[in-house]
Amino acid sequence: MNNHKRAGFITAVIGIVAFMILFNAGSHASIVNWPVETYLGLAFTIGWLSHVPVWLAHTLAALVLILIIVGFYKVGSWVYGLLAKRR
Repeated sequence: MNNHKRAGFITAVIGIVAFMILFNAGSHASIVNWPVETYLGLAFTIGWLSHVPVWLAHTLAALVLILIIVGFYKVGSWVYGLLAKRR
C-alpha cells in the first residue's frame, strides 16, 4: 500500500466518522450504534423529503454513504499528491 492509498484511507475514515458525528449529534444512541443510526436516519431523510418508496430510500442512502466514502478517499489521495509534489 503506497502513501497515496494510506492518505486516502485515513481521510475516508475521518470523513465518515465526522459525518456520523454530525448526523448523530443530538442522539442518545451509543457510539456502537452510530453507523446503523446514520444509515437509517439518512434513509428516513431521503424518504421523507422526496416521498420515494422505502426500498428506494434505503438504496439511495447506501449509495450516498458509499459516495461519501469514495469522495473523501479521492480528496485525501489528491491532497497528499499535492503535498508530496512540493517536496
